[in-house]
Amino acid sequence: MKLAVAKYLSTVLTKKRLQIKNLQIIKSDSMNHIPTVQIRNMKLPDDIELVRKLWTDYLTWGNETMQINYGVHPHNPKKIVEQDIKEIDRYLPPNGKVFLAFMENKVCGIGCLNNLGKEVGELKRMFVDPSFRKLGIGKAILQSVINAAKEAGHKKLRLNTPKFMETAHSLYLGFGFKPISAYSEVEITEDYREYLLFMELDLLRCT
Repeated sequence: MKLAVAKYLSTVLTKKRLQIKNLQIIKSDSMNHIPTVQIRNMKLPDDIELVRKLWTDYLTWGNETMQINYGVHPHNPKKIVEQDIKEIDRYLPPNGKVFLAFMENKVCGIGCLNNLGKEVGELKRMFVDPSFRKLGIGKAILQSVINAAKEAGHKKLRLNTPKFMETAHSLYLGFGFKPISAYSEVEITEDYREYLLFMELDLLRCT
């Protein structure tokens, strides 16, 4: 099983490297200028509706794609989001952090750090609005979460991700994440874990 996952991830990373190598880089000018992404911490209570919408969009998209690809429907997105909104403190310092991404004052992405223990953090709910993808937003959010995990004193950062999210897999691999077995704190029940990949980043070795 581990060998198959490792082989799959290696293939994904190779494809991504070839895409980057073959991409023609065009210098920005006034006609094709891409706005800079801005990442900031969630502010309560002002940002609660932004968080609710992004979390709902992410889980709904994930649920619908899981249904199409695998014929399974892991959870009720709205119910899960409302429960997490009630327990938002788990994502507030010192337990964690929520980062929001903006482009031209429009919210376009989110990423969360969850505390699994003194030495281990977890990347949760990283999502970029489909209309803002391929602009480096996911990379900026992930870097912010990694930095926050280091500042919190974590030695490792873990995540779980649906197998269909190949673009996200390439991003994680590019940052140095390695495949691991399912960790005990995973909230997804065992019935659905076969549709997920689990990864871990050694924060002591990454730059």
